Amino acid sequence: MYKRMYLLRFTKDNIDQPLICDLVKKYNLDFNILRADIFMQQDGVMMLELAGPRKNVQAGLKYLKKNEVKVETLATVISRDDDKCFQCGACTGRCSTGALSIKRPEMAVIFDPEKCTACGLCVPVCPVQAMHISLDKSVRFDYQRVEDSGQAKEEVTVPE
Repeated sequence: MYKRMYLLRFTKDNIDQPLICDLVKKYNLDFNILRADIFMQQDGVMMLELAGPRKNVQAGLKYLKKNEVKVETLATVISRDDDKCFQCGACTGRCSTGALSIKRPEMAVIFDPEKCTACGLCVPVCPVQAMHISLDKSVRFDYQRVEDSGQAKEEVTVPE
C-alpha cells in the first residue's frame, strides 16, 4: 500500500464538487483529512493523506489536477528512537528499499535514511514504537479570511 500526504488547494469554482468522494469511488483510495479550511464560494485548502495502490494514487492525483485542484506533496521523514529500539528486526521485513537492514554477525538493525522513501510501513510493525513518521519541515497552517471581500489571504504551513 502506497501512502502519502498532500496539500490540496481548491478554487471557489471547484470547492463544491465531490472530488474527494470521487477518489474513493473512482480510484478505490483511502483518505484521511488531517486539516481543512473549506467554505462555499471561496478558495480552500486541505491537508489529506491518500493511501492505495501507487497507480491508483497517481491516477487520483491526475484527476484532481484535471479538476484544477493544486496538489503539493508534503514530504515525510522516518526516524528511529535508538533509545527505544531493541534491535528485534521486525521493521526490516517490511522495508522494500533496504533502508532498514540487519548487519551480520552483530545482528544490529541499521537504518540508512538515504535509502528511505518514507512509506511508513515500518512504523506500525515496531513493537516498541521506536519508528516515527513526521513532516520534514515545520509548517504552520494559517488560512485567514478577509470577510468583506470574500477573498482568502493565505499562509499555509503544516504543524510539526
